[in-house]
Amino acid sequence: MADRFEDLRVLVAVVSGGGFAAAAERLGVAKSAVSRRIRDLEDRLGVRLFNRTTRRIQLTEIGRELHDRAVELLAGLDEAEEAASNASGELKGRIRIAAPVSFTTHCLAPAIGQFLQRHPAVTLSIDTDDRMVDLVRDGFDLAIRIADLPDSSLVARRLVTIRHACVASPALLERFGTPQEPEDLSHFPGVVYSNREETSYWRFADNVVPTVTSRLDFANGEAVREAAIAGLGVAMLPTFIVHDAVRRGALSIVLARHMRPPIALHALHPSMRNQTARARAFIDYLVDAFGEPFWDRELFNCLTANQPP
Repeated sequence: MADRFEDLRVLVAVVSGGGFAAAAERLGVAKSAVSRRIRDLEDRLGVRLFNRTTRRIQLTEIGRELHDRAVELLAGLDEAEEAASNASGELKGRIRIAAPVSFTTHCLAPAIGQFLQRHPAVTLSIDTDDRMVDLVRDGFDLAIRIADLPDSSLVARRLVTIRHACVASPALLERFGTPQEPEDLSHFPGVVYSNREETSYWRFADNVVPTVTSRLDFANGEAVREAAIAGLGVAMLPTFIVHDAVRRGALSIVLARHMRPPIALHALHPSMRNQTARARAFIDYLVDAFGEPFWDRELFNCLTANQPP
């Protein structure tokens, strides 16, 4: 029975990792061991679970049905084991988290040390990727997202307020002047975060969206910030990414009185029924840890009164 559960864990790891090599790395085994597990599972069931090509693998219809059932079954097994192991009151086990790259770097990673000290039998596995993962399909306990959340079967818990700032280097402002209205940005070059639509990226208060000529885009917030520091264009970024650059004078906040309303950062999980005690404790910890965002302490006056911090 244990081997059959392990077969299902390998199947889920292959799907969530997008291939055998990624699954092997995640599970800490050889790629050949993962391939053998999947081959033996297919032989035992008498079905093909994956369509394989030289460049990718894809679940068959039968494979997709088995994967979805495996995710539910393994979640139930984890819940049962957790209930037994936590009878002593000590949290144990792994929490798999999907989180944005920049927020993890600047905020999440520095904040988790105390949680690990409080719960020495808990391990955190944090997948830093700005893509919108499928929590159930990819086997995550929770995801951290900065977005207006669409209606879904996911349960959301608000963690902290996220503010954005329009920033430019002093050199760029010297060349083009300081914009007084969002429409003034039509005379500026822009640097874009490519994981958002430009109309959403450049949105100011009252849904004003200036036309900004953007010849440079990145799928990473730090890269956008560094390009802005280098004077390659104005940028619109969360304050947790730019606060230090503003503090040391590498960037200046512009159009602060026109900034769009802040947005919430949420922790999402599939349902209260499937949420483990350790994941629930971690979310509670983050709510307390981010109660007063440290990255906004120095910038608040600048965001509201357009004055340097």
